[in-house]
Amino acid sequence: MTSASGEPSPWIRRFHAADSARTRLVCLPHAGGSASYFFPVSRALTPGIEVLAVQYPGRQDRRAEKCIEDVHELADHVARELEVWADKPLTLFGHSMGSVLAYEVARRLRGTEIELLGVLASGRGAPSRARVHDVHLMHDDNLLREVRALSGTEDKVFEDDDIVRMVLPALRSDYKAVETYRYDPDDRLSCPVVALLGDDDPRVTEDEARAWGEHTDGEFGMRVFPGGHFYLNEQAGAVLSAVTEHVAKWSAVGGRAR
Repeated sequence: MTSASGEPSPWIRRFHAADSARTRLVCLPHAGGSASYFFPVSRALTPGIEVLAVQYPGRQDRRAEKCIEDVHELADHVARELEVWADKPLTLFGHSMGSVLAYEVARRLRGTEIELLGVLASGRGAPSRARVHDVHLMHDDNLLREVRALSGTEDKVFEDDDIVRMVLPALRSDYKAVETYRYDPDDRLSCPVVALLGDDDPRVTEDEARAWGEHTDGEFGMRVFPGGHFYLNEQAGAVLSAVTEHVAKWSAVGGRAR
């Protein structure tokens, strides 16, 4: 829970310090998700890549804090927190809601001391292809049914009433943030962007994912894996290989966010 300067931060988790790593991967969780989801990623990529995972307010050790219901406000906080990690180049990886948050954080990192290598947008259509949903307005039972259908959380979690009561506020808040999100169509990134998705994802089509290319003047690529919305749970090895490949490629080329 400490930053590169040694100061404690509730926002950033560095599960495995890797001082010898030349670059860092910043992971941004899905709606209702937490930093601990990326613990296996940190373990797998260390020591070649140091992994930082973002912990949003309102969950786990931050559950007493008020949730943030706006992607832009979340991005403001995350971008400020990352400024102390400017000693090494960063790559942003976001899944689902984390993808649009990664995009907004990337916009805010322009003009800072941070060298942004690229953005990996997983399990989410481009901002210009956003679907209209109102999950955050649903009754608790329907909201939980929606989340369960995406297979991101084991069903046994929802059998514990205490756990359900704890996660519901964060779930509803995150869904509201992403469902009310609006982007600036005149503001494009300059860094590379790669879209990653499952070929059976009910929440994003290949066309919707391919539209991420419209949001950057840099290189664009797309990787499709077998699976649904949480394809990365079953395809962890292949996804980590793709992430490592792109980080290595971008590190070799270098480039500063503008």
